[in-house]
Amino acid sequence: MTDVTSLRPLLAILVSALAIPVILSLKNRPNVREGVTITVALAKFGLVASMVPAVLAGDQFSLTIGQFGPGITLALRVDALAILFGLLASLLWIVTSFYSIGYMRGLAEHAQTRYFASFAASLASAIGVAFAANLVTLFVFYELLTVSTYPLVTHDETDEARRAGRKYLAYTFGGGVAVLGGTILVFFLTGTTAFAAGGIEGLATADPTLARAAFALLAAGFGVKAALMPAHSWLPDAMVAPTPVSGLLHAVAVVKSGVFGVARVVLDVFGPDVLRDLGMHLPLAAIAAFTLLTASVIALRQDNLKRRLAYSTISQLSYIVLGLALLEGDALIGGLLHIPAHAFMKLTLFFCAGAIHVETHTDDISDMAGIGKRMPLTMTAFGVAAAGMAGIPLVAGFVSKWYLVIGALDGGGTVFAAALLVSGVLNIAYFWPIVYQAFFESPEANDEKPLVERALGGTAIRTDGGGEHHTDESVPEPEHVDHLGKRHEDVEHHGGPPEGGWDQRNWHGGESTWFMLGPILTAATLSLLLGIVPNQAVFLRVVTTVVGNLPGVVA
Repeated sequence: MTDVTSLRPLLAILVSALAIPVILSLKNRPNVREGVTITVALAKFGLVASMVPAVLAGDQFSLTIGQFGPGITLALRVDALAILFGLLASLLWIVTSFYSIGYMRGLAEHAQTRYFASFAASLASAIGVAFAANLVTLFVFYELLTVSTYPLVTHDETDEARRAGRKYLAYTFGGGVAVLGGTILVFFLTGTTAFAAGGIEGLATADPTLARAAFALLAAGFGVKAALMPAHSWLPDAMVAPTPVSGLLHAVAVVKSGVFGVARVVLDVFGPDVLRDLGMHLPLAAIAAFTLLTASVIALRQDNLKRRLAYSTISQLSYIVLGLALLEGDALIGGLLHIPAHAFMKLTLFFCAGAIHVETHTDDISDMAGIGKRMPLTMTAFGVAAAGMAGIPLVAGFVSKWYLVIGALDGGGTVFAAALLVSGVLNIAYFWPIVYQAFFESPEANDEKPLVERALGGTAIRTDGGGEHHTDESVPEPEHVDHLGKRHEDVEHHGGPPEGGWDQRNWHGGESTWFMLGPILTAATLSLLLGIVPNQAVFLRVVTTVVGNLPGVVA
């Protein structure tokens, strides 16, 4: 493996960080502001993608930013695992930027400039997480990601949004403290925190009790953002954020930074051999299996679409953690491949939920009977992604789950393979009713499913878009509504079909703007490509490179 000193890892971080003041200065020129966002997103993706061929050929890019003492450095390194997360986040920022334009303008949202600036800061932090060369650097960017995403979680500025933001900070900063504690303990045991394929050598001979404590702290800390139970409840509450935030940050950047951190700890800090010796992989696998099953059951009971998707995310993230914890080659491939597979599918689902919210003000599943007539392209894309989440062939989720199940069986983890299969059935149970009633039921003949929560739907119309602040008196002000559709009891419900039922829309895009439909169809297409031609997909090649570089692991 050749180590190439390069500025490209740093430039990939700085390109969006330096765009923040530019975006903020363009408050009164929204078209230019969005143009800068798209341009920066394309530049970031180009920088990350330019490193892919060399990384697949066995090279890695590195850069030391500063040294603060023996063994304590702020450094960047782009290896195959870094490229997996970095390429995914930078690619989907482009898609989400276009979607955000349609969503934010479609709802005439307030504080749009702050929103786009916070997105740029979040992506800079996410790429920093991806390209961190050691635990110290990872911790720094991990915490910066929390800070930069807080304004997005609290974007609505309602009491509920602020409560969700405080909970988000409490959980994620608490996880950060655990990561810091684990990092200090690893440094104390080995004198370094630098990642190494197969694990840091000194941990093999370290005191087993302290090594177990270090692993527990790191796994718990990263497990907060990975939404492992019981540290998961911040994620459904954070769905109060605008849908593009839920999509990219809670299906890609934030939650994936958690599972990425777990991957670094399992593969490049402790390594499979040391974890087997310590016996810490089985408790992690058990927690992941419990989470994926329990969250799937809870998802069945959610009537609000975004909350159902949130609990689905909690379950699906645990697929990744379970694959990592099994320490078997095919399971590792399945777990790592599920990072992009889940991102493509869940982003599609969140985008569809956002389009439904913008166009019909509907947020509750029980109000969506016949909505496929009104939004045929959107609900078709939703059906494709939902099928993939359940592991149906020809969609990305099938490929990653196939590897996971085969890996679990090969490693003797029959009970974990059974948990994966049961979860797949539960996925069908909570996704199929949505698709079925959208296309095969009408509002007047709706056989309402036994769902519990009945949050009201709707939206607020405000904008900072560079012009005068304006409101529409026909809809409530932000203090009355959030992106979960919850309203005060004295506010009229605007969700569900209008009088006379849903109107018929054609299949040529009449249901919404192409700023929203384009990203929905792009994300759905990516889900299909990874499911139909996985061997030609770059993500599978990257994943097999990661696993192939691990000593003693055979896939």
